[in-house]
Amino acid sequence: MRFSARTVRTSRRRLPVRTAAGRWVTAAATVLLALSGAGISAALAAPPAQAANPTVVTLTFDDGNADQLNAAQIMNNYGLKGTFFTPSGYIDNPGYLSLSDLQGLAAAGHEIGGHTVTHPDLATLPVDEATRQICNDRVNLTNWGFKVTSFAYPFASETAATEAIVKNCGYNSARGLGDIQTRFGCAGCALAETMPPADAYNTAAADEVDNTWTLADLQNTVTQAEPAGGWIQFTFHHISSTSTDPLNITPALFDQFAAWLKARPATTTVQTVDQVIGGTVKSTVSGPAVPPQPASGNLVTNPGLETLTNGMPQCWYAGGYGTNTAAYSVISPGHTGTNAEQLVMSGYVDGDAKLLPALDLGGCSPSATAGHTYNLGAWYKSTTNTQFTLYYRIGLGSWKYWTSSPWYAPATSYQKATWTTPPLPAGANGISFGLNLFSNGTLTTDDYEMFDAANVTPPPPPAPGTNLVQNPGLETAGAGTEPQCWQTGGYGTNTAAFSTASTAHTGTAAESLTVSGYIDGDAKLIQTLDSGSCAPPAIEGHSYSLRAWYTASTVTQFAVYYRDASGVWVYWTSSPWLGASSSYTQASFTTPALPTGATAISFGLSLFSNGTLTTDDYAMYDTVGAPPL
Repeated sequence: MRFSARTVRTSRRRLPVRTAAGRWVTAAATVLLALSGAGISAALAAPPAQAANPTVVTLTFDDGNADQLNAAQIMNNYGLKGTFFTPSGYIDNPGYLSLSDLQGLAAAGHEIGGHTVTHPDLATLPVDEATRQICNDRVNLTNWGFKVTSFAYPFASETAATEAIVKNCGYNSARGLGDIQTRFGCAGCALAETMPPADAYNTAAADEVDNTWTLADLQNTVTQAEPAGGWIQFTFHHISSTSTDPLNITPALFDQFAAWLKARPATTTVQTVDQVIGGTVKSTVSGPAVPPQPASGNLVTNPGLETLTNGMPQCWYAGGYGTNTAAYSVISPGHTGTNAEQLVMSGYVDGDAKLLPALDLGGCSPSATAGHTYNLGAWYKSTTNTQFTLYYRIGLGSWKYWTSSPWYAPATSYQKATWTTPPLPAGANGISFGLNLFSNGTLTTDDYEMFDAANVTPPPPPAPGTNLVQNPGLETAGAGTEPQCWQTGGYGTNTAAFSTASTAHTGTAAESLTVSGYIDGDAKLIQTLDSGSCAPPAIEGHSYSLRAWYTASTVTQFAVYYRDASGVWVYWTSSPWLGASSSYTQASFTTPALPTGATAISFGLSLFSNGTLTTDDYAMYDTVGAPPL
């Protein structure tokens, strides 16, 4: 799925679909089926040796994008009718059709079809949620006054189980994608679907039309099918003269194609899906109720990604937006259990990519209460910065971008990212979140969690004498020259060079800092200024014993920061100067009482003149119970 930075949108990538092998009948049988299934009168039927075979073209439009009204006006001008597959949760949202738009389309003779409520990948959902998505979309559209008989699978992703659900929800047909031969793929596939189709709940269609299609491509898809006849379904998303979406064609191109279709011989006609399939309008069926939110505990479904469906963690969704290439895979082992999810980003220009709980009606995405705050967590490894990206659900099922967390630093071994959200906006009833990549790199995630902060018991404080520094000996490497859970910092006019030193106090790694060209400011290695598990946790009102082993060619001192109640890092204080030393010496400093609202500390030894400083074996203890120096 690709979605914008502010409002969740539909997929811009077609998922793999089944091939059409074995579904096709002979050309002669196609003619007989077309004559009976399309209702061609006997007066129009000539002896087979002399008659052209009937061909039906259907113009379908997915996702309810507002600029599809451009196509509707063009079709109205030529007396053509189309089928608009509409996620009911998108209606009356910015960039999408309004209810009055849909009513206008129906009044002009166009068909309104189902496309689920929130456009999830149905094949990755539990049966109950897939049923809610398919059935409730038809219920919503029917309650608005539309005759709803036709369905299209989001992402063209379907299974035998989803086909059965579509049928049981009262639809007469369902459309796939990408199993008719065109210049763009499916070589060796049939040139048209049969009428009636061999499988009404997975009808074949050409690949979705995008900005690489020309008028000749559209025309050739029709003319190559005309000798044998059959049914050709086109799928459009955007019809706009200004859209930069890859799934867009201009109104001028669509007008040219519509004019060409209007002028085709009488044996080639344009019909809606319902006109091709026929059948009665069945009663609506509601999906099962959304399960109630748990009173407490982890609200994430399948948090360890252990349950897989069609190669994806069940209840999870691959999403993103912008110009980049994102590749997802399940890898083993995970942080715990068998599975974790790996995301590799390449060709990055802009946007992001992430794994999220499915943007659904509540069978997978965590339910949430407006006004509440939530504690989020996930374990990750990453070659570059990452952050939580959050969305919330409102109304029938419209998902909107909400907010993002601060960045989390690269990590070569699993680290836990944690963050507490702001209060959930009014009207919101669900949350989806995930760690993302917004540059080229590799991100591995596992063991997600979300807790209502109102139901969370704070963890007990660490036992007295616990070193609160993560990776204190700098032995676990991070990205570049920075140890995991550490970052370089500084300010002013100077040149700072950081490197890993093998002359460690203990172990095999220490950090060397050389400052040259000094005019003012400083440079230092400090614990990552994050909102997760790298920065040492601390308690307001407590004082802390800070320690590190160092060698230095000039004086040094501790620089100390704290994270305030809003999550912002603030400079706090510095220690007295510590003298130069040619052999390892332990530096120590006891802080004042931590300010009110502070939740974490970051500190490090700094250089504020030209020289070289090597550090190792950092420690931070609550002064109550701290071991002796």
